[in-house]
Amino acid sequence: MKYSLLFLLIPFVGFSQTRSKDDEIKKYVSEVNSDSLKFYINKLVGFHTRHTLSSTDDKNQGIGAARNWVLGKFKEYAKNSGGRMEVYLQQEDIQSDGKRIDKVTNLGNPVAFLKGTDPNDRRIFLISAHLDSRVTDVMNRTSFAPGANDDGSGVSAVIEAARILSRSSFSASVIFVAFSGEEQSLLGSKLLADKAKKENLQIEAVLNNDMIGNPKAGETGEINNRILRVFSEGLPAADLDKKGLNIRNIGLENDGESRQLARYIKEVAEKYVKGLEVKLIYRNDRFLRGGDHSSFVNEGFPSVRLTEYYENYDHQHQDVRVENNKQYGDLPEFIDYSYLKRNVAANIAVLASLAKATSKPEKVEIKVKELTNSTTLQWEKPKSGTPAGYYILVRETDSSVWQKKIWTKELTLKIPLSKDNYIFAVQTVDQYGNLSVPVIPGIAR
Repeated sequence: MKYSLLFLLIPFVGFSQTRSKDDEIKKYVSEVNSDSLKFYINKLVGFHTRHTLSSTDDKNQGIGAARNWVLGKFKEYAKNSGGRMEVYLQQEDIQSDGKRIDKVTNLGNPVAFLKGTDPNDRRIFLISAHLDSRVTDVMNRTSFAPGANDDGSGVSAVIEAARILSRSSFSASVIFVAFSGEEQSLLGSKLLADKAKKENLQIEAVLNNDMIGNPKAGETGEINNRILRVFSEGLPAADLDKKGLNIRNIGLENDGESRQLARYIKEVAEKYVKGLEVKLIYRNDRFLRGGDHSSFVNEGFPSVRLTEYYENYDHQHQDVRVENNKQYGDLPEFIDYSYLKRNVAANIAVLASLAKATSKPEKVEIKVKELTNSTTLQWEKPKSGTPAGYYILVRETDSSVWQKKIWTKELTLKIPLSKDNYIFAVQTVDQYGNLSVPVIPGIAR
């Protein structure tokens, strides 16, 4: 009991905690514009269908016209970047698979790469959504498939983030991408994830937005326009066979890198976006389902799915029709733009916070040479940036979120808490209060 009491008395010293928000990030958040989001979505709906197998050469309709328009918006905003934003179409011809691809198809992902200002900072943070749309029959490439919410809402977030952050001067780099082929088995995201793995890109976070604009449940009519769900895996799917024994030995079943990212999103988004609650869902995705972030999870990149609290199945994967006086179909009239604006603002706050912050502390370890009821942590300075200091994060093993932060400028700290009863992590803090994603300690040998 005395250790818990001592812990509660540990003060926050040596840093201005009263400066809880970075003024630059506050400005970015304030610039999210509902009219811009509405314009993007209506423009996307106007392509009639964005089905992956639709026309790639029609100038007005189909996936080709849609991806060229997104590229055009990226190029427009790239003019604000001082030459640091590269815009291109990542494309590849996909062969028929006998399932959801029945012909040779040119797959294309519109990409904007905003290069960081520090040549020694290899970190990349990625915001994504999927450009393609569908109706009831996943192979129907000709019918009107508006895709306003699934996933015009997510694409609007990507475009708006590119617009607002194009003027930034972040140390790290940011990728903005609209994937094709999501409805045909995550093809576009796999294309980019494979490239990132092959080229050893240091992608430290993927924020995948898929349906973030409709807060109404179809079955009950219940509305929840205050909660944004974040799905995250707890165990590292990419290399669980290598890490499984260590995870089991020290009880880190709930502490994969994607889960740390999810906790980070909750903390930062709720700090900057008024009236928003981020709900952590401890699954990689919805029950027995998947999204584009899974392509990156499978390659070992920390990745999460951001999505609305309810899915409205009347307006998702439906032919546009009126049946028994009920409107079906993914139409723009079912978007709540105030709700969408908050969710887009959350993405921008998190991206800016990640890209502005110094990189994560290196070689974070917990000392185990002696058996004690206290815990000693040690770490090394980050590879990029100069932190103002570090936070030691603490939570009880059955808590879903971090419960306490301890401030220090040192590279080691002894805490009067038993490693049996608590989980710890370390994160960097810059002069403006921006945080790195927390790092769970390894074992010092």
